[in-house]
Amino acid sequence: MKRFNVTGTCFADRHYMVNIDERIQKIKKMVDRGDYFCINRGRQYGKTTTLHFLKKALDAEYTVFSISFEGSGDKSFESLDSLVNYFFIQLMQKCFQKDSPQINSKALKLLKQITGKSFFKIKVSEKNVDFIISDFCRLCSKPIVIIIDEVDQAGNYPSFIKFLSLLRKKYLEREENVTFHSVILAGVYDIKNLKLKIRPDENHQYNSPWNIAANFNINMALEEDGIHGMLEEYERDNRTGMDTQKMAKQIWDYTSGYPFLVSRLCQIMDEDLEKNWSDGGFLEAVKRLLNESNTLFDDIRKKLDDFPIIRRVVTSILFNGEAQTFNAYDKGIDIARMLNFIKSDNGKIAVSNRIFEIWFYNLFVSESTTSSLKSDSEIIREGSIDKPVFIRNGHLDMKKILERFCVHFNEIYDTKDEKFIERQGRKFFLFFLKPIINGTGNYYVEAETRDERRMDVVVDYAGERFVVEMKIWRGESYNERGEQQLSDYLDYYGLDCGYLLSFCFNKNKIPGIREVTVRTKRGEKNIVEAVV
Repeated sequence: MKRFNVTGTCFADRHYMVNIDERIQKIKKMVDRGDYFCINRGRQYGKTTTLHFLKKALDAEYTVFSISFEGSGDKSFESLDSLVNYFFIQLMQKCFQKDSPQINSKALKLLKQITGKSFFKIKVSEKNVDFIISDFCRLCSKPIVIIIDEVDQAGNYPSFIKFLSLLRKKYLEREENVTFHSVILAGVYDIKNLKLKIRPDENHQYNSPWNIAANFNINMALEEDGIHGMLEEYERDNRTGMDTQKMAKQIWDYTSGYPFLVSRLCQIMDEDLEKNWSDGGFLEAVKRLLNESNTLFDDIRKKLDDFPIIRRVVTSILFNGEAQTFNAYDKGIDIARMLNFIKSDNGKIAVSNRIFEIWFYNLFVSESTTSSLKSDSEIIREGSIDKPVFIRNGHLDMKKILERFCVHFNEIYDTKDEKFIERQGRKFFLFFLKPIINGTGNYYVEAETRDERRMDVVVDYAGERFVVEMKIWRGESYNERGEQQLSDYLDYYGLDCGYLLSFCFNKNKIPGIREVTVRTKRGEKNIVEAVV
C-alpha cells in the first residue's frame, strides 16, 4: 500500500511523492559542469530525498560515492590522517553494498591497499593523500562524484576543515592533477558556519575553506503544482471526492512547500483522520500537527535556545509589525535564513511558512504565561478566564472578544505611554486571543499586510474564519481607508463580516464598539470596529 513519505528516504514505488525530476536535472547540470557545492537547508527539508534521486540520475555517467560522517565518532576525526583513512574505508564499504558504485579492478585493488584489505597496505598520511586521491581517480573508468551527507557533525572538527582545504587545493590544480569531478556537501549549516564552530572570533568566522563552491540557488521547496500532482495520483487510487486543486493550494498556503510539513499534513488526513480531505479535515490536521511533538519542532525549539538572536528576529516580525529589510550579512538574519525559519519576501523578512508562524505564536504565548512581565501574563489570564463567554454552541463570538479586550486593555494598560502601546498593543491582543481559541483554532498574520501601521490577523476556529485588522489610529480619513482595505480583504476570503481593532492615542477618544457597513464590488460588508 502506498503511503505519504515523511521519513526522508523515498522510494517511488512505495510512497506518494511530489515529482522532483526538474530539481534533479538542475542539480545534475551543476555536476556536469564539475561544480563543487553545498546543499544547505533546514531539518527535514528533503535533502536526503534529493540526494537519493540525484545518485540514481548520475549513476549512468559517473562513479558516485554517497557517504556520511554521521555517527563516525571522535576517533575518526583525531587527525587528517585518521579522517582520510575513514573516508577511504567508507568508499571501500560502498563498493560491496547492493547499489555499489561500479569501479574497475585496478581502482578496487588500490582501495583495498589503502584500507588495509590486501597484504600490501598503503599508509595514508597528510603527505601522500594528495597523490592517493589522484591515483584513485585516474584508475576509475568514469569521473568520480563524492556526496557527503550530514556534514554538520563533521564541521565540529579541525581535521574536516583541513580535508576540505585539501579538496579545494586539488580543485584549483585539477588542470594538472586529476581529482574528484564534483563534490557535494549536504547539511543544515553552510560551510562558513562550520568554520564558526572552530574559530568563533568575528574576524575569522567567514573565512571559508570552501570558497570554490558554486552558489546553490535551486529551490528545494515543493511547488503547488507538484503537490497537486501528488494528490491527483492519490485521488485516482482512493477516490475520496477531494478537490485536489483546492487542497493543494491550502497545503501550500500553510507550508510554503516545506517537504516535511507537506508530507505530515497529508499523512494525518490520510491515516489519522481516515481519509478526511475536507476543509474541516485540513484544519484538524493543522491543529494536530501543531500540537504534536516531532523532531522538526524539537529542533526549532533547540535552535531558539542556541541562538537567542534568532528569537529576537522572529519576535520583532510577529508582534511588532516591523517591516525589516532582508540583509544576508546581518548575523541573526543569516542564521535564521540558513535554518529556514525566515525567508525574503519582496526584500522584507517573513517567517518562512504559516505553520512555523503559528507554532512560534503558540510557543511565545506559552512562555509569556509564566513570564516575569506582569502585563503579559495578566492579559493572557483574562482571556483564559473569559473563554466561556466567547464560545456559544461551538461558535466563536469575535464581537464579544473585542468588547472584552477593550475593557481589559484599558484597565491594565491605561497608564502606559504611546510608544509602549504602539510596540506592544497588537501583541497583547494576540496574547488575549490565544487561550480563547486554544485547542480548537489557530491564528496567523497575513504577511502582505504586516507593517508598523496595519496587521491583518486571520483566525480559523471550528471550520469558521474571521479576519481582524489591527492598526494604529491615524485619524478618521485613515480609518475609512482601513475599512475599505478590510472590505476588499473580506471579498478575497468570501466573508461578509470583518473586525477592526484600532489603538488610539487621542485624548478625546471614545473607546468601545461600533458597527459600520461598507460597500464593495461584491456587495455590502459589515465591519465591527473596536477602539482602545
